[in-house]
Amino acid sequence: MGRIAGRFARVEPRRRAGRLVLGLLADLPRKNCWTIAEWAGESTPDGMQHLLGRAKWDADQVRDDLREYAVEHLHDDQAVLVVDETGDVKKGTGTVGVQRQYTGTAGRIENAQVAVYLVYAGQRGHAAVDRELYVPRSWTSDPDRCRAAGLGGESTFATKPELAARMVARFLDAGHQAAWVAGDEVYGGNPKLRGVLEERCTGYVLAVACSHEATTGAGKFRADILAKKVPKRAWQKLSAGTGAKGHRFYDWAVIDLADPGPGSRQLLIRRNRSTGELAYYRCYSPTPVPLTTLVRVAGSRWRVEEFFQSGKGLAGLDEHQVRRYASWSRWVTLAMLAHAFLAVVRADEHARSPARDALIPLTCNEIQRLFIALVVQPVHDVAHRLGWSTWRRRHQARSQASHYRRQAAQA
Repeated sequence: MGRIAGRFARVEPRRRAGRLVLGLLADLPRKNCWTIAEWAGESTPDGMQHLLGRAKWDADQVRDDLREYAVEHLHDDQAVLVVDETGDVKKGTGTVGVQRQYTGTAGRIENAQVAVYLVYAGQRGHAAVDRELYVPRSWTSDPDRCRAAGLGGESTFATKPELAARMVARFLDAGHQAAWVAGDEVYGGNPKLRGVLEERCTGYVLAVACSHEATTGAGKFRADILAKKVPKRAWQKLSAGTGAKGHRFYDWAVIDLADPGPGSRQLLIRRNRSTGELAYYRCYSPTPVPLTTLVRVAGSRWRVEEFFQSGKGLAGLDEHQVRRYASWSRWVTLAMLAHAFLAVVRADEHARSPARDALIPLTCNEIQRLFIALVVQPVHDVAHRLGWSTWRRRHQARSQASHYRRQAAQA
């Protein structure tokens, strides 16, 4: 919290931001301004809501501090930047960016808000270092709606790959280095994103669809057609990294692609050893690299899924109950900071105390549990609990009365 202290003009929002981050790490069943304010010992949620909505501080500057913090502690010369989006199911139409759209969180089309994240993944650990809200065309074509949600009437539509390119450029322009970028088919199928990365001499391993067309020395073919031409001896059994159940072994093959531009380009093919299911990746590197390197980068993409799981489960990344863009960006940035803290402590503990035979290494879940229980677990008296019960019931009574008046007026 000392790193971001200078981003606050007044001491009150700075201290409250610290309490909010601790609340995000707490073992609360739900995390919002009400529950965190009660947990932190405040008498009402007004201060937390003010911090997210009206206090003067720049979430983008805090994001920059978070990026410096994560890269400093998780630094890896062969780090991979992983891009991916996640959706938060929402009700109504007033929340910024919300519309009916597909979200992997629900596995179907839902009324949801979608954001793209950039995760820094290295040998020591991984943490999100940037975020961009995906604003659909239904919003950008309605300037009044954008202004009402705090976006500004001049907001322009940007695709998810464009948002990813924006975040990667921001990371590199800040003076940091990343050897690789990884992502799923949404990003691999976008030639503009691939072109931007190649212009910056940044390697990538991006998933593509089976219908993706690639040019080889023998002509242009679909990815699934090329896979059928791979001889049996070309497949190699390699691990894409370790998971909860050990190494993730697949069969891999690589095909060189023809391109007049500088650098090395390949089509990487992954085959599931049990089902035979195939997956395809477009690859680029400024200089030729071995197959094992491409496989390692492809396997790094799972780090973003781990971030979504732990960021939501441990740091309340998806539990924001805010409508305007500024409040959304402040909540998710502080949630990313809370998760990065766990990732950094985990990395330092692994380096300091190697795992013993009878124990697995400390996980982010266990670090969160110990940190809150042993270091900052607040203790509140009965008067505090009863005071909050009274406040909630009074607020709910006002809301109920307002709802009935509105119904009567409409009738």
